[in-house]
Amino acid sequence: MKKFFPVYVRVPLLFAIFFFAIEWIVRGDSDKPAFIEHPVVLILLGLFLFALIAVEMVASATSKIMDRLMTPEERAQKEKEASLPFAETPWVKRLMQKLTSTKTIAQEGDIMMDHDYDGIKELDNELPPWWVGLFYVTVIFAVIYLLRFHVFDGDSQVAEFEKEMIAAKEQVEEYKKTAPDMLTADQAVFSDDPAVLSAGKALFDTNCAVCHKPDGGGAIGPNLTDDHWILGGGMKNVFNTISEGGRPGKGMVPWKTNFKPSEIEKIASYVISLNGTVPAEAKAAEGDIIWSKSELSADKATEETPATEEAPATTDAEVAPEAAN
Repeated sequence: MKKFFPVYVRVPLLFAIFFFAIEWIVRGDSDKPAFIEHPVVLILLGLFLFALIAVEMVASATSKIMDRLMTPEERAQKEKEASLPFAETPWVKRLMQKLTSTKTIAQEGDIMMDHDYDGIKELDNELPPWWVGLFYVTVIFAVIYLLRFHVFDGDSQVAEFEKEMIAAKEQVEEYKKTAPDMLTADQAVFSDDPAVLSAGKALFDTNCAVCHKPDGGGAIGPNLTDDHWILGGGMKNVFNTISEGGRPGKGMVPWKTNFKPSEIEKIASYVISLNGTVPAEAKAAEGDIIWSKSELSADKATEETPATEEAPATTDAEVAPEAAN
């Protein structure tokens, strides 16, 4: 094999195989290479490379010593074998003979059959061992498959696919519940946290103040501080208006291409926080939908209020006096 894979090919190839094997075993789910995440891997790689070079040096020295000890006839035989094509090398021939169970021409007399058709004779060759082995594997597989899916009612490929799709959909829906950049208008929640409102204000001042003024009093766009809303108040409606844009032809563009859903949620929270403020030179109210942020507090209070306990049933003894009256 040395003539097909010289030392300058063998050493890098074996080292690369070892390197990728170590990466696959040690790295796991880490984003960093194993030799950076675990410096001890560098020592292991260095030792392996040292061992490779040492083995090659010992093998080369041993080969030279053996060459000097050979007789001229043995040296000639070795050179003859070295000049043979790959398929003609002795070890390849031995391997193919084991895989195919072929007979030499001298051995054909032992497997010659009595059939003779116009001088054409037939050999009783054995089936190739690789073919027989493969046949046995298919038989074993067929028995296991039969028991697994037709006796013990295992899931078919279609059933497995449907289960995996259901599980995948559940994982996607679960991810959507907490993924900040996959929020929808129905999932958006108002926040009065100063950090959220500050982030929303920064985005509003940069992108929305030109039409609504920095204080929300309204310029080209409507006043955002009163209780009149053109497309509806509340977190869902404000989020949807920012994301999808306002009325066609009125200049309010869909901002979903510029902002992530989590950013739109912050802007919507800031816009709602402007409700009820009194800006200077506020624009006249527009819109027929009446809504104020006080409704958020009312809704929250309703959710937090425990259910009223049912009044205890009145007994016959308690109603008896009234019946007597």
